[in-house]
Amino acid sequence: MTDTKYTIRGETGDWEVVVGLEVHAQVTSNAKLFSGAATAFGAEPNTQVSLVDAAMPGMLPVPNRECIRQAVRTGMAIDAQINTWSRFDRKNYFYADLPQGYQISQLYHPIVGEGAIDISLDDKNPDAAGKRIGVERIHVEQDAGKLMHDQHPTRSYVDLNRSGVALMEIVSKPDMASPAEAGAYLRKLRSILRYVGSCDGNMEEGSMRADVNVSVRKAGDELGTRTETKNVNSVRFVMAVVEQEAKRQIDVLESGGRIIQETRLYDPDRNETRSMRSKEDAHDYRYFPDPDLLPLELDDAFLEECRASLPELPDTKRRRYEALGITPYAAAVMTAEVEAARWFDALLDTGVAPVAAANWTTSELFGALNRTGRDIENSPVSPDQAAELLGLIADGTLSGTLAKQVFEIMLETGQGAAEIVEERGLKQTSDTGEIERVIAEVMAANEDKVADYRGGKDKLFGFFVGQTMKAMGGKANPGVVNDVLKKMLG
Repeated sequence: MTDTKYTIRGETGDWEVVVGLEVHAQVTSNAKLFSGAATAFGAEPNTQVSLVDAAMPGMLPVPNRECIRQAVRTGMAIDAQINTWSRFDRKNYFYADLPQGYQISQLYHPIVGEGAIDISLDDKNPDAAGKRIGVERIHVEQDAGKLMHDQHPTRSYVDLNRSGVALMEIVSKPDMASPAEAGAYLRKLRSILRYVGSCDGNMEEGSMRADVNVSVRKAGDELGTRTETKNVNSVRFVMAVVEQEAKRQIDVLESGGRIIQETRLYDPDRNETRSMRSKEDAHDYRYFPDPDLLPLELDDAFLEECRASLPELPDTKRRRYEALGITPYAAAVMTAEVEAARWFDALLDTGVAPVAAANWTTSELFGALNRTGRDIENSPVSPDQAAELLGLIADGTLSGTLAKQVFEIMLETGQGAAEIVEERGLKQTSDTGEIERVIAEVMAANEDKVADYRGGKDKLFGFFVGQTMKAMGGKANPGVVNDVLKKMLG
């Protein structure tokens, strides 16, 4: 990690920021945590609600094995302690969108204990500017429903579609000390969840959201009183919350006030947090073991199956790419999103040269996708088509300039590179006789510059290269052009 610390200058000196995140990640599953109801996003209100979710009398919860499996796999992905014995607790509070009058969660005995996530603040050299952020625990719990305030002028309606949806609450330690670190942690966590397949990471749809805990202190002081800003749904907003809430707390403290432990909301339009309610202590919820659910006991066979199902994770994949000679920056770009890494792995499987493939993918392909507003999953160029194009570059059939032309046609038509080269006559020529003939014409048309070059103006060499390539429509092999020009210009 670099030595530069993030501080905020106040009237009384510099302040440090202390940040912890509680991330709620919706578990990828075909059903809810304790019922068989569907969990599809965007369904009509109250169309994905079982009798269990609606808390009808006599209904008993049954744990969804897949939800438990995904939580365990997530814990393993961050090298966390997996607790083979865990228990569900009831968190009692009353709200209109909580039909049971309690939430089933895990307070005292979570399924996953301590782990860690490595973050980087430098894309150019991820290992040199790294920091390890501790994860305190991961527990599974059911989500509440949602109140809808815009359906009636005087009443609020209740949508129970989310009631009972399985969540992993991933609780970090207060190890982050800047907006940048909080953003890097959330991006890395999201990447890991998407690699593992335990959460789709779609923050816009609410399947991943963060509660941001922020406090401030003078260097060397004890931890200050923290506030919790709820349900922040983007990396950018999390970083803004850290910055704005820290500044607000400093203003309060320096004006003689004190920070109260409270829950706050973030208003992105005004870029500010505002008070929601004072923070209740845990005992207000009257936690006790859920009498309807037996403790979870995980056997060795289940744990082995979970571990065996894990994919190659981002850091391991990045180091593998670097071992192939790919730059740390390109490797980091390629592994940041699981879809890009899968696409690139498929390209490598064709046998192309890794470094050339990485350079082309990060510059040409990603540039074209950004320009056209597409993602890698909707790329009009497949890994096999990219391999064909790279092969034509490697064997001298295409120059860099011609390859760009062919690639643009591939993007527009979906045709293969070899087919385009054949149809449109875009093959690079290395015919020495043809190149010599064109160079002779260029020299005859520019006798004054030939004389200047031979008189010592070496920089004119580039002019002759350009004129020759132009005369040959970009199809001449640049290496052959350079060699022949040197010989003919003397």
